[in-house]
Amino acid sequence: MELNLIQKISVWIIPVIFAITLHEAAHGYVAKFFGDSTAWMLGRVTLNPFKHIDPVGTILVPLSILLLSKVLGGGFILFGWAKPVPVNFGALRNPKRDMLWVAIAGPAANLFMAILWALIIKLGISLGDSYTQPLALMGAAGIFINAVLMALNLLPLPPLDGGRIAVSLLPGPYAYRFAQIEPYGFYILLALMFIGWLGLILSPLLMLVIVITGAFSGLGHAEIATLIQIITN
Repeated sequence: MELNLIQKISVWIIPVIFAITLHEAAHGYVAKFFGDSTAWMLGRVTLNPFKHIDPVGTILVPLSILLLSKVLGGGFILFGWAKPVPVNFGALRNPKRDMLWVAIAGPAANLFMAILWALIIKLGISLGDSYTQPLALMGAAGIFINAVLMALNLLPLPPLDGGRIAVSLLPGPYAYRFAQIEPYGFYILLALMFIGWLGLILSPLLMLVIVITGAFSGLGHAEIATLIQIITN
């Protein structure tokens, strides 16, 4: 089974928008819970995706990847980004400790959404043939994009969420030195991508997310992996 470009866009657009925007909203919500109302005052603690969409990162980059994958053929890893939610870590009640929870909120939201998308696959199957294929493929896209965002953001590399988590957990002097990597984090990420290490690093966590979603939804992880292969080819 091979999807044309319009079918690919139809399958991916809703999962991508919600995966990226709810990730950011989760950061803002948890920051408010721990004392920083910056995102709340700017209207960023909301499920409205239009408050979070970045024209380049949320729309142009994912669409370009879909187009190139269709033209060039073969599998791909779809990713993107939303407008970062502003967090004033100094306003948190305990900045170093609470940074951990603010950072982990985004990946946790992605895991939660991946499980919900797995349940949507189950819903499509239960509704019958007219719904099984479109809902199953969209559910697989939801699982995959959320797994990718979760795995990518958990890399212990500032300014990614994993880097914030590491800074929170490391002792003071080591945390300060580690945080100095942040201006170079994006370039390190690009280097890992170009030398082919990024996929190798992310693959185990991607598979773990697929196994977890399968366990919660009652789907076999092999079944989810097959659906993901269809939408990424």
